[in-house]
Amino acid sequence: MRRTALLAAAAALVAGVVAWPADAAPSTFTHPGVTVSKGQLDFTRSKVNSGAQPWKGAFDQMMGSRYADLNRTPRPRAVVECGSYSNPNHGCTDEREDAIAAYTQALAWYITRDARHAKKAIELMDAWSAVIRDHTNSNAPLQTGWAGSSWPRAAEIIKYTYGGGWANSGRFATMLRTVYLPEIINGSNSNGNWELSMMEAAVGISVFLADKASYDKAMAKFRTRIAAYVYLSSDGDLPKTVPSQNLDTREKIVKYWQGQSTFVTGLTQETCRDLTHTGYGISAISHVAETSRIQGQDLYGTDVGERLRHALGFQSKYQLGTAAPSWLCGGSLKLGLGPVTEVGHNALRNRLGIPMTNTQALTERSRPAGSNNLFVAWETLTHGDNPG
Repeated sequence: MRRTALLAAAAALVAGVVAWPADAAPSTFTHPGVTVSKGQLDFTRSKVNSGAQPWKGAFDQMMGSRYADLNRTPRPRAVVECGSYSNPNHGCTDEREDAIAAYTQALAWYITRDARHAKKAIELMDAWSAVIRDHTNSNAPLQTGWAGSSWPRAAEIIKYTYGGGWANSGRFATMLRTVYLPEIINGSNSNGNWELSMMEAAVGISVFLADKASYDKAMAKFRTRIAAYVYLSSDGDLPKTVPSQNLDTREKIVKYWQGQSTFVTGLTQETCRDLTHTGYGISAISHVAETSRIQGQDLYGTDVGERLRHALGFQSKYQLGTAAPSWLCGGSLKLGLGPVTEVGHNALRNRLGIPMTNTQALTERSRPAGSNNLFVAWETLTHGDNPG
């Protein structure tokens, strides 16, 4: 059996196919293990408590935010309705920000050991798990992906580090399994940041639920999507595609890549849309890679890491102020990459020792990285120069 598997993997490599093992999920999941590990949390806590920078400044920034407010009142609703660009916005902002707040309170608990923060995180999670039943309208998959990325980060920390008990953790798990996972697990044919964020949520939820089948399905979709989202010259004359999108001509691919017809390493499918949405995709890539590493399978040494490295470097260069050449997006870029570089920078430069001049410069200039109020929060605090 093992010989057969090895031969199949070798054949796939010869054919130029990325061989992703069927048993991608670990035999036993590591907890807390969504985006941030116990080792990383312990490192962060020690640095904050010793007053070391940039972690103490990042912690102060977090604690001064509305998400760390112990008087926060959750605002759950049974049906969250989100149209394009959150119009209409019936619970969209409330859900995303309550999820970020739960994660913020969980981090505050871990660092300070003040049980009030753990209890507030539980209050927020319990409020939503008691009420929400569905997401509707055109942005439902993306909204579910964004909120569903933050919830399991909070839940992992509380369930596995807080000794005060969480009576409704089972109900919260049921919410993730029945309301969130079905909305995201089958992916999306929209712009690539949608499916990447959805798979980030699906992977995180699968870790919390210890659901190996969903983890494997989400990771396989993630691998296909990232290859179609970040271009490498080794891909050939045209970017890779997601089969279900039927982008079977150059004309269709160029249109999907926002009219960009010159493809260079590090360019993403949404670079010529704007760097903000590109940042969403890059962030989700880094989060999935980080969760996978914590779970025992390091994607940074694969094409995932290669694509992430070049996407970060390419986008950071222009975010830092380099003028766009005429062949790139008609010579005009919409900036606004966002607080999305810390996780990838730490993994690739600090752990693997890969020089990342532009990414390092942008990361250090932007510290402390705050929240994008969607699904990214406090990554200088949790991942800045963190060896854990």
